[in-house]
This record gives sequence, C-alpha cells and structure tokens, in this order.
Amino acid sequence: MTILLTGGAGYIGSHVLFACLAAGHEVVVLDDFSNSSPAAVSRVRELAGGVVTLYRGDVRDGKLLADIFAGHAITAAMHFAGKKAVNESVADPLDYYGVNVGGGMSLMRAMAAAGVFRLVFSSTASVYGERVEMPLTETSPLGEPANPYGRSKMMVERVLTDLCRADPRWSVGVLRYFNPAGAHPSGRIGEDPLGPPSNLIPYAAQVAVGRRPQLLVFGNDYPTPDGTGVRDYIHVMDLAQGHLAALGYLKERTGHHVWNLGTGRGYSVLEVIRGIERVTGQPLPWAVAPRRAGDIAQYWADPSLAGKDLGWRATRGLDDILADHLRWQQQNREGYAG
Repeated sequence: MTILLTGGAGYIGSHVLFACLAAGHEVVVLDDFSNSSPAAVSRVRELAGGVVTLYRGDVRDGKLLADIFAGHAITAAMHFAGKKAVNESVADPLDYYGVNVGGGMSLMRAMAAAGVFRLVFSSTASVYGERVEMPLTETSPLGEPANPYGRSKMMVERVLTDLCRADPRWSVGVLRYFNPAGAHPSGRIGEDPLGPPSNLIPYAAQVAVGRRPQLLVFGNDYPTPDGTGVRDYIHVMDLAQGHLAALGYLKERTGHHVWNLGTGRGYSVLEVIRGIERVTGQPLPWAVAPRRAGDIAQYWADPSLAGKDLGWRATRGLDDILADHLRWQQQNREGYAG
C-alpha cells in the first residue's frame, strides 16, 4: 500500500511514518517544514528502512497535490498538516482557519479528483469543548472549543461528515487525540517545535536539559484536585499504532467513523512535574503564572471504542512517556538542528 502523509515530517507525522514503514507500506510525505525538519524523515529512513518519497510544499497547493496523486499509486491518505498551538491560534485565528480548514478541504478535493477516498484525519479532543462529565466518549456532545485551534479542527470534522453523507465512496476515520507526548525509544526522532513549545511535556523537557530556565504553570486555581490542569497524555508511539489500526479498519468499510485515542487516565501539571523529577532524579524549576487564554481545566478519554473496533489500546504509561521524551531531548538538546 502507498500512503500519503501530509505533514509527515512533523512530530506525530514522523512517528506515524516510522510505523507505516515498519509495517511494510510505501509512503509519500508532503510537508512545508514550517514547523518540522527534513532531518526527521532522514532519521526515520535510517530507523525503519523502506520507501519514502518526500515533497516540500503546502497542502493548499492544489497543483502540487494533483501532481503527487498523478505520480504515485496512492491508496489512502493521513492528514497531519496544520497548525496546533492553542495560544498562537488565539493570537492569529485567520492563519489557523486558513491553514487547518483550507488545507483539509484542498486535500479532500485532490483526493476526490484522483479517485482516492480513504482518509485518516488528525483531530483533537478539543472539539468536545469544556465538559464537566468525564471521561469523554465519542458520543459526548461536541461543545464550543475554547480556542480557534479546536474550532478549526471541528470545522474540518463537519466537512468530512457532510462529505461522507454526500458521497458513499468515502471511508473516513477521525482520530480525536488527547495529549500526545514521548518519542521513539531510540531518541532519534521526537518533538522539535520551532520556537518555545506550546505544550507542557516538551517545554518541561527543555527545562530539564537546561535549554530553558524554568517551567511556567499556567494557573493553579482550576477546579481540579491540585488546582492545575489535568490532561490525558498518550505516548506518540501508541498514537502511531492507532493510525495503522484505523487505516486497516477503513480498508473494508466506507462511511464516517470517529475514535478517541487516549489512555483513560488524566494527570495534572504538578503530577507531570513530579514524574519528570522522578525520572531525572533532579528538581525541575517551575513557577505559577496566570491562566492562558483558551485553556480548559481538564479532560481525559474513554478509549474503549477504539479497543472494540480497532483492537487498539495505549500500552505505555506516564513514566514511559517522560523517559522517552527526556531521552530525545537529552540526545538532541537543540532538536534536529543540534
């Protein structure tokens, strides 16, 4: 099978690329490297072998997409290309809607024109909004996402729902991620954002290796057990396997399908800090700061539907996530550039 990965050089995309190659698939990667590095693809090739064709470009470039589909016998696509920083989306919503919604629609048009109708979409648990009842299931009502990032993902989900209703040839799997973290256990590929990380674990890992002076805990007055935000952290390698499981499920089915990918357990910011200190054996410098716009208090998944449909479950816990993420950061203090 030949699979197109848009954003395949990014954090999640590169780990899914590894999983695809390890499973024997050929892969075409499209990435504009606005928040990623070609080195990630090179390192995945070294780790997994296999056939990878890399294109540099924007997923909104319809001509480039047409050329890619014309030049390769692509049978399915996984769509990761997009922007994901909550605070950045609040500051620049037009950019987020343009890239995330516009990019998704551009890919759908190109796929339809090429006669390729199997798609796995990288979505987010943010589409549930700020719910009180936990855990979140796929039948939980969609809320009002707290930020433009979440709203942009919800918009693409709605387009995919309508597309599947209008055209029965489509086979779509929407994966609602909770909080991906960790890295490949080799330490060769991992998360390398351009600029300060916007998520807790990558930022804390940079503090742990001395790349940044301290971690800011944004808010300690949330209605949670210790006042800090609670999230369901899932190892990126478990997440990657979830994509392959979804792709396999879609092979024999059409229609629109949604799965939560999480562990079913939430950890607070302070629990993550204590976990890093446990793994490193060193104190982590941190201080409390005001809440960030767009953040919500807590969420975690009920991942049982993915277990039932896909035969998938997360197998790695918080200490595994932290150990692998820290190994990546220790071996690559400045990311792929260093």
